[in-house]
Amino acid sequence: MRPALERLRRLEHHLLGRPTAAEAAQWQVQLLTDPELAADADAQRQLYHALREAGRRQLRQELELIHSRFEQTTRRRGWLQAATDHLRRALSGRKPGSGR
Repeated sequence: MRPALERLRRLEHHLLGRPTAAEAAQWQVQLLTDPELAADADAQRQLYHALREAGRRQLRQELELIHSRFEQTTRRRGWLQAATDHLRRALSGRKPGSGR
């Protein structure tokens, strides 16, 4: 595997995976002794955080759109139900508000 890909794999393993206690301790030593690795790990951590936040915002927008559409449909259905109830009562000869 190319060195850059291996480095990314290691970063992902320690940031997203489940390293053992020994691996985690060794990783901390590597971060302290290799400032470039520490910078890469921090940049990758920030990238993951930004991606999670973008996903949450997108999901929130999609849920708000679904809710808005549901409310519009419910309001229309309510209006249509009221109009057809009135027509049904008129056609059956009952007065509005007289019940069944």
